[in-house]
Amino acid sequence: MKALPGRTDHVVVVGAGLAGLAAALHLLAAGRRVTVVERDGLPGGRAGRVERGGYRMDTGPTVLTMPDLLDEAFAAVGARLRDHVDLVPLQPAYRARFADGSALDVHTDAEAMAAEVERFAGAREAAGYRRLRRWLTELYGLQIDRFIDANFDSPWQLAHPDLARLALAGGFGSLDRAIGRHLGDERLRRVFSFQSLYAGVAPSRALAAYGVIAYMDTVAGVYFPRGGMHAVPAAMARVAAAAGAELRYDEPVERLERRGERITAVVTAAGRIACDAVVLTPDLPVSYRLLGRRPRRPARLRHSPSAVVLHAGTRRTWPLLAHHTISFGAAWEGTFRELTRTGRVMSDPSLLITRPTATDPTLAPPGRHLHYILAPCPNTEVGPDVLHWGELGARYRDALVGTLEDRGLHGLGEAIEEECLVTPADWAARGHAAGTPFSVAHTFAQTGPFRPRNLVRGTENAVLAGCGTTPGVGVPTVLVSGKLAALRITGAPGRAPRRADPPPPPTAAVSPARRQEVPR
Repeated sequence: MKALPGRTDHVVVVGAGLAGLAAALHLLAAGRRVTVVERDGLPGGRAGRVERGGYRMDTGPTVLTMPDLLDEAFAAVGARLRDHVDLVPLQPAYRARFADGSALDVHTDAEAMAAEVERFAGAREAAGYRRLRRWLTELYGLQIDRFIDANFDSPWQLAHPDLARLALAGGFGSLDRAIGRHLGDERLRRVFSFQSLYAGVAPSRALAAYGVIAYMDTVAGVYFPRGGMHAVPAAMARVAAAAGAELRYDEPVERLERRGERITAVVTAAGRIACDAVVLTPDLPVSYRLLGRRPRRPARLRHSPSAVVLHAGTRRTWPLLAHHTISFGAAWEGTFRELTRTGRVMSDPSLLITRPTATDPTLAPPGRHLHYILAPCPNTEVGPDVLHWGELGARYRDALVGTLEDRGLHGLGEAIEEECLVTPADWAARGHAAGTPFSVAHTFAQTGPFRPRNLVRGTENAVLAGCGTTPGVGVPTVLVSGKLAALRITGAPGRAPRRADPPPPPTAAVSPARRQEVPR
């Protein structure tokens, strides 16, 4: 692995999101002096927070998997995740509801899920589920160290026996077909393949290797931090500050000073910070603009679909909703064509509804409920542009509410008393390319060593982190990206073998003192 040359004593991390905070913790563990600069007034980046009328709304990811990766970042500075964040394992991890009126609870316990699948679709499908679970676990074991938790300097690094093992396991076929070899029920196939949308590709076009995301969701377990998802970066920032990092909020970066190929200082709205190295976590176009360098690629980058998110604080809730509920429309292949090719908003939408107050009622006023409704939509390169979303947003919001009312959330519109609507125009205003928070799609040509690297030619002491670079999109991989960026600066240590399953869920309560936000 190539490491940065020269002195790297003081590192400035640009962005206090999950990637930046993970990088900071690993850098602190290696004895580096770390300054984190963040344009917002609080940590989190995409995993931020909006408060309206007593409702505390998470603005970013709502699904947390692989807590062992998060614990690794805390452990780097001698802390324990369970002492700072109270993680609740969700049972069920999801509830899937289908257009034919059927419903399935997705359990991460093998026996509970096999029983649920047998109830839902029969003993043959339950046996197929058991085979699928073993295959997903094998995929994860083959990929995590060699292809996910790894810095790539060249495609030649793929020339390893693990690549042949992954091929023999069917990792380079179609995800859709691979799932179909185990499950015949089309509804069940959706439950184990919709995750490819996180990677920006339809299940029929995704590599089977991306079944590793389904492993994280349906085998390793889904968790929720009390206090909301924003509690995770808030805790990471507290621990980083206690370990010696300087965290500076409300300081957008204006430019980087350089001498030749080395960055010598980060200039923010508040002043100049001299440094020996820099970690950049903004979206790729922003980082490249700051560096004044853009890598050459044989083809332009393709971006993942975007999402419209409606945060709704309501006077009531609906029993049919679990903490996470996936409401599938009747359409499937056509939906992916609309999202990735024709550029239309979904005509028969599949939606993720998250009800965080099902697990933590304190996120809303007493007797109230919080709902997060995510509707995938085309990005602004494929579908409506930023200006179009200015007038489309309100109409699409009303259409989503109407769809959910038709699917059993009767009276949703009348029950909403506080809301926040986020469209691709808002993501674009935050600096996200193509108006999507999901960054660069995981096509074959944008995966592994072919993904934008975390080193940029022409700058010898800057490293990238975040979902646009190695290894990719999603909370677990973004945490890994922060660690990989730190390793570029500190050099690669020996690595202990990984467990195939995450450790037991942390359950320690968080003390009131630890619930406070990091001082700005």
